[in-house]
Amino acid sequence: MPKAHISLCFIIFLYLSFEIFMSVNSQSQGDWCIANSITENDKLLKNIDFACSKINCGIIMEGGSCYDPNTPLNHASVAMNLYYQAQGRHQADCSFDGSGLITVIDPSYGSCKFEYRK
Repeated sequence: MPKAHISLCFIIFLYLSFEIFMSVNSQSQGDWCIANSITENDKLLKNIDFACSKINCGIIMEGGSCYDPNTPLNHASVAMNLYYQAQGRHQADCSFDGSGLITVIDPSYGSCKFEYRK
């Protein structure tokens, strides 16, 4: 009987551990579109113009949560991701003529939260 009790406790422990792991893991899963860091500023600015002509880019405007750092690379990454998410997260929607990269690591920082739509 003691072996059965230990086995049952072990099974319950595994089940609870799995549930906790899945809960934490599901919150961190996602994919985001960011600008390739080797992209020229002219191309990044074109990407910003394109994306922001299709979606609201208020968060990269002065006073927005993603305004700082005020660089083309940062603003392009935020705008490109907003567009990518709005279009349904299809790989082609992160291409931007080869200047976009898909990452599974959340690029959010400080008060700037990169949007993720399931």
